[in-house]
Amino acid sequence: MSPLELDPRILGRRISEARRSRGKTQEEVAEYLGYSRPTYIAIEKGERTARADEIVRLASFFGRKVNELARPGEPVTDLQSHLRAVADKMKAGDPSQAGLGAAIDQLQALAEDYLELETLMGSPNRPSYPREVVLNLKLDPTEQADVVANQERNRLGLGEQPVIELRRTLEWDVGLRIFYSGDLPPRIAGMYAYSAELGACILVNRKHPPERRRVSMLHEYGHFLLSTDRYRPGIDYLTMPGRKPANERFAEAFALSFLMPATSVRQKFQDIVSSTGDFQVADLCRMKHFYFVSLEAMTLRVEQLGLIPRGTWDSLKESGFAPRKAEAMLRLPSHPVADEVVPERYKYLAVHAYERGDLGESDLAHYLRCDIATARETAMRTLNSREVEASGEEKAFRMSFDTSLLGEGR
Repeated sequence: MSPLELDPRILGRRISEARRSRGKTQEEVAEYLGYSRPTYIAIEKGERTARADEIVRLASFFGRKVNELARPGEPVTDLQSHLRAVADKMKAGDPSQAGLGAAIDQLQALAEDYLELETLMGSPNRPSYPREVVLNLKLDPTEQADVVANQERNRLGLGEQPVIELRRTLEWDVGLRIFYSGDLPPRIAGMYAYSAELGACILVNRKHPPERRRVSMLHEYGHFLLSTDRYRPGIDYLTMPGRKPANERFAEAFALSFLMPATSVRQKFQDIVSSTGDFQVADLCRMKHFYFVSLEAMTLRVEQLGLIPRGTWDSLKESGFAPRKAEAMLRLPSHPVADEVVPERYKYLAVHAYERGDLGESDLAHYLRCDIATARETAMRTLNSREVEASGEEKAFRMSFDTSLLGEGR
């Protein structure tokens, strides 16, 4: 759709939201355009339609792409201004702030694109969020987190076993929108924001190891569960100086309890000791691999449950122990790792729209955040399934998402 075909009111609202998210005043934008303030205000109100060249200049001034301002459909909740307010509270000059602006913009754009794909395909997100958790400040937040993590695992039918495909589980079974970003500074683990329109949106640092990303997405989910945090966006460091507030301790404990249920860890530990008469570093490495967590997380969890002495992790760290080398020596197989920017359901919606002809190759590449060649390959992999016949021959089958499985007469 041409920018000139847009409803001036919708275009004006998008321009206004882009201005506010950049922290610019109407006077500053009017001066940049060389207009009077009333003339610019008329554009934001939709009383004067912005010309194509003006939209290009405004997009450049706000650090946006033209199609972000000129996209069809009503503007949705602006997550950016709220997240920028959180970022602004960080210490001035903190190196962790570098790149935050780009990551915040990325989260907003990805969340809006997800909503657009759902609208295009007539497939709205139907989340299954649990009830909000009210922290009792008279109780230990880590103990409350352990209870909530067990309740959530039971609600999702996960039992006591490790959840290897965690991102997929949280997306399909809960309805979270989990994106990965390479723009987040190294010290930032992730960020989260929620609105009724966009749902629960989480951005995880793609630069971190898979085990760390798993903890980060659950940490953000822990914040979302809290009644005090659900409607308050947040940006989380890898580590926080000083004593952590109750909500941070809850989120941290929730992530570890969800990944490593106490009953399961105790049973695993007892089985090892019963069969070997000991619990060695190699056993700790195997447990770390079993639950798909970092060695630090696994060690601290076993310490927390009183199964090994406190300070074990500090001793291992000081000794220069290398977990990756240990895994190689123990010949532990690698876990499947999906590190795409967009989650699986989002990808399926985009590829399905492309297959139907609703999206062109350049559109698909935009939604998947890749070049056109990679977008084609992604579509091919998604639309084709490789199966092994009874004869042992491997064949490729074309997937048709629109085929009904109910049969006739139903």
